[in-house]
Amino acid sequence: MLVAAAVCPCPPLLVPEVAAGAAPELDPARDACADALGVLAAARPDRLLVVGPAAEDASYPEGSRGSFRGFGVDLDVRLGHRDGTGARLPASLAVAAWLLDRTGWADAPMEGLGVAEPITVERCIHIGREVAGSAGRVALLVMGDASACRTLKAPGYLDDRAAGFDARVARALADADTEALRALDTGLARELQASGRAPWQVLAGAAEGAGLDGSLLYDDAPYGVGYLVAAWS
Repeated sequence: MLVAAAVCPCPPLLVPEVAAGAAPELDPARDACADALGVLAAARPDRLLVVGPAAEDASYPEGSRGSFRGFGVDLDVRLGHRDGTGARLPASLAVAAWLLDRTGWADAPMEGLGVAEPITVERCIHIGREVAGSAGRVALLVMGDASACRTLKAPGYLDDRAAGFDARVARALADADTEALRALDTGLARELQASGRAPWQVLAGAAEGAGLDGSLLYDDAPYGVGYLVAAWS
């Protein structure tokens, strides 16, 4: 059963070494992520599942490693504290591993899950239900960005639909509204380059019937990309 969830953005810029001189600009987002992870720890889960966008669907056992060398930084990370082998973590899960290490997570065994586009809503919901039933007390760390089209200098340029899309997601996360997340338009999300769509819908499936309350901890678009942080418990 799902007992708690944290929703965080996944730009490598969250890692100060990657952001370099711009690092202080995302301090509020980093602090909000730490608060959301604190909610997960307080729930005392038996298992933590970290889900994020990836180039292909894949599972990553605890101990899987990631790197930020592709972003010009000599920094490696590991999912959890156990030694392990396996495929290299995608960027979203590498950011999650960095966040977990930053907050000193040591509360439960964990596993990573990458979800790739195109993936249907139905498949996301099914995955979420399976995750929720995988242990007595399950927590989710959900990585993903909102639209990348909020300003002229955004990666996807300015799209007038972006602000409204992000506002709908923000309300759904604030209210722990699984139906609103499930109803997100997959085509629009793809056009707006919202990488969090599939992970959010995995959360919607996992949280069905769990009766969780939501809290929105951060909502901004500092580089024209919507970054949202929320906690459900």
